[in-house]
Amino acid sequence: MTVFSSAPKRISRSDLLILGLFLVGLGYVVYRAVVFLDYPWSWESIPQFFFKRDPATGSWTPNLLVQGFFTTIRLSIWGMVLGTLVGVAMGLARTSQSLFLNLLGQAYVGLIRNIPPLVLIFIFYFFIGDQILPFFELENFLASLPGPFQELVVFFLAPLHLLTPFLSGVAALALLEGAYITEIVRAGIDSIDPGQWEAAASLGFPRRGQMCYVVFPQALPRVLLPLAGQFISTIKDSAIVSVVSIQELTFQGMEIMAATYLSLEIWITITLLYFVLTFACSLVVQRFELSLRRRWGVGMSVGTG
Repeated sequence: MTVFSSAPKRISRSDLLILGLFLVGLGYVVYRAVVFLDYPWSWESIPQFFFKRDPATGSWTPNLLVQGFFTTIRLSIWGMVLGTLVGVAMGLARTSQSLFLNLLGQAYVGLIRNIPPLVLIFIFYFFIGDQILPFFELENFLASLPGPFQELVVFFLAPLHLLTPFLSGVAALALLEGAYITEIVRAGIDSIDPGQWEAAASLGFPRRGQMCYVVFPQALPRVLLPLAGQFISTIKDSAIVSVVSIQELTFQGMEIMAATYLSLEIWITITLLYFVLTFACSLVVQRFELSLRRRWGVGMSVGTG
């Protein structure tokens, strides 16, 4: 554990020098882009891709970029939720005394972390999306439900005709993130002093009781902060599912670029949207970290193994 200092940080001369050099470099890049880059900038064309006016009702509705933005959020939340469930289960397996469970956890982490994410996405898209999900006829079942239930599915997941690729992407993203969450959970449990296991055993707890009532409650605060940081990584990793036509932010950007040839404007806009989303999450994580410090008084940083 690392004790954090509450002493206020001050801006030094070296900080000002570094900031000045950064601003000079940034200004030079902007100057080169504006003066020497032979590119017909057309920023006035970008706002139309955020919202559009519905000709039938006259109201403003989300356009491609906003639709992709919310799809990215849905992908990230579901991928993180399911990845956390998988990661906690595999993390407990990796710290189990059962040889089978331990090997299962090691095999899962070793397999997922050594397969390129792009390959994993294609495997899930063509296997789950084309072979397994059609067997359950999920889209037909949801289409038979009343309108309000369909609207809930569209709001929390995706439109019915895009549900199969969306679920395939969520499954792949969950397994991908679950491998890293497994190591976070394992490291958190392993960081607990062995004496806590012995104390719990001396009180008559079986192994499962030692984990549930003594060890895991102490490990939980140590893994919460890395899990929050992993969610930010999930947001960035979600862009890879664009290769299987899931209409998240990156995919929508490529569609707009192909239709309008506004390459730089679109990619700069998408970069800013990702930055806004991840930076907002970073601020939440910082507030969460401060609350952990106030409550426990120590740092809870755990490596990913």
